[in-house]
Amino acid sequence: MAASGLTKNSMRDGNPKESSPFINSSDAAEKSQQYDGKSMALFEEEIETSPMVSTMISSLANYSNLPQGSKEHEEEVDNEEEDKKKKKPVKAPQLGTLMGVYLPCIQNIFGVILFLRMTWMVGIGGVIGSFIIVFMCCSTTMLTAISMSAIATNGVVPAGGSYYMISRSLGPEFGGAVGICFYLGTTFAGAMYILGSIELLLIYIVPQAAIFKMEGLEGLEAEAALLNNMRVYGTLVLTFMATVVFVGVKYVNKLALVFLACVILSILAVYAGVIKTAIDPPDFPVCMLGNRPLISKGFNVCAKTLESGNGTVTTQLWRIFCDSPFLNATCDEYFVNNNVSSIQGIPGAMSGILKDNLFGTYLEKGELVAKKGVASVEGPDDPLTNSNRYVLADITSFFTLLVGIYFPSVTGIMAGSNRSGDLRDAQKSIPIGTIAAITTTSIVYMSAVVLFGACIEGVVLRDKFGEGVNGNLVIGTLAWPSPWVIVIGSFFSTCGAGLQSLTGAPRLMQAISRDGVVPILRASGTQGGSLQTELSNLRHGLFKLLSLEHKGFCPFFIMEWIMRRFSH
Repeated sequence: MAASGLTKNSMRDGNPKESSPFINSSDAAEKSQQYDGKSMALFEEEIETSPMVSTMISSLANYSNLPQGSKEHEEEVDNEEEDKKKKKPVKAPQLGTLMGVYLPCIQNIFGVILFLRMTWMVGIGGVIGSFIIVFMCCSTTMLTAISMSAIATNGVVPAGGSYYMISRSLGPEFGGAVGICFYLGTTFAGAMYILGSIELLLIYIVPQAAIFKMEGLEGLEAEAALLNNMRVYGTLVLTFMATVVFVGVKYVNKLALVFLACVILSILAVYAGVIKTAIDPPDFPVCMLGNRPLISKGFNVCAKTLESGNGTVTTQLWRIFCDSPFLNATCDEYFVNNNVSSIQGIPGAMSGILKDNLFGTYLEKGELVAKKGVASVEGPDDPLTNSNRYVLADITSFFTLLVGIYFPSVTGIMAGSNRSGDLRDAQKSIPIGTIAAITTTSIVYMSAVVLFGACIEGVVLRDKFGEGVNGNLVIGTLAWPSPWVIVIGSFFSTCGAGLQSLTGAPRLMQAISRDGVVPILRASGTQGGSLQTELSNLRHGLFKLLSLEHKGFCPFFIMEWIMRRFSH
């Protein structure tokens, strides 16, 4: 029995030992292999005929009267304690309410809609209608945040964001339904941010960078050229952003504070500009023919004729609507019957323009943008000529369309809950930070609606692309000290929001797949970890190949290495 106990203990030991210390052993072949190459050549014959004394003593020293299961459990506990000592201590999450929830939510809520579409929305829907839209959308997100806070304070908040909170509290079915909708919303929001950044780049920052030239084109041709440019640049920007996310999410997080600083500075510049308009309104002229604003390209003087030393001469605007530069030329009937005037596009907060912008002016596609309360001489049956010289509505607008355009700007409330695994106290930080961020952004949006309506002329508000004001960004002209503060700040904010969307959406889909809620996604969930590991290995391998230590690499070696990695 003792020998049997010794044998079992020696088998459970991790080191290779002789199974029995006695002479008549049946494992002679194994013994010769175990002691081969261990400086025992002088004792080969004695090993075959004599017991190993050291092995017997070691077996006696390791003898234990515990049963086999207890012994194995004891060894596992010892191994776990040794592994814990070897592992480095993991730092506890240190993000608080401000950095972990409040600021990320503000960064995701403020974005392209505020800088590009808010002025147009106020001009189309009016101050009252736009205020109702903003209040309704912000109330919806506030109720959602209150419900999320109830879940967050009901128990331990796991890492993984709102999907994990809902799926672990209400069940995987509810979590899966909400998670898929949240994934689709985040994905389409990324597309919206990318298109917004391209619009800022091609229209307001570097118009010369357009591949499909838009200069000289009017109407549908100009719209088609803009869409083609967005397709090309959208593909390039999406590829670049995906590469940044693929290289490492830590770089996205490092740039988050820079993008947030740009957003805050831009909003402060708008408020400073509103205060300045009350004291000294900016010079922002808009050329009007009757009650119709004219597209500013093609002429430099807002007048039909000019007085010079030699008499009356015609202007470039005359040549646009007439068939010759002479005073006896045949001109457009509307051009003849109406006067050309210049109005102030940003009259200021104390001008009283707010009462004219209280109610909405919904337009059909191709309808003229006109100023309210200004007389215009036109026959009811006269055909619309030279329509390419007026500012026209590019889409048919209505109340629910404005709701659909604005609502994506307030859907960034989950940015804080998505970082639940990095928060010091998620049960406290998520409710306070999210509700505070929604309150702050709601105040900014509601005040922006009122201030835009009180400072900017209605025809300028309804001019979506700034065609009547030399292609300027209206909110940029309102800002102080320079329009470039808004243009550059809004461009970086849209790029940052797009990166955040590309970072969060795949993680959410992978979490849904791993839970197996949707059967068609189950395969990607089971292989998600291995695929992520393989992609990580591929990334590090490519970096190693492209490092300075490998100056003599060739593309064939890279392809061979990739094929070998993915063939396993």
